[in-house]
Amino acid sequence: MSSQPSPTAPRQIIWPSVITVISAAILIGAEVFGAAFAGGWALAILLGLDDTGAHILQAVLFAVGVFVMAAFIRAAQRVEPFTRRA
Repeated sequence: MSSQPSPTAPRQIIWPSVITVISAAILIGAEVFGAAFAGGWALAILLGLDDTGAHILQAVLFAVGVFVMAAFIRAAQRVEPFTRRA
């Protein structure tokens, strides 16, 4: 007999891993999105953009931040799996 669990076995959530990744995502997200807004504002002033240009630049940097956070969550799930077979 194999010691491997069957593929139809129910999955169990590993709560310490989930909480660790969510906590890190909140911390990193605050830094990433704060930097996106502050960086957009600073670059808009540096480039001499008006308010509309500043908001567009901030939106672009915010979208980059969303991409960074999604990549972080995917990488964190590989290191700290959220589920295991029961």
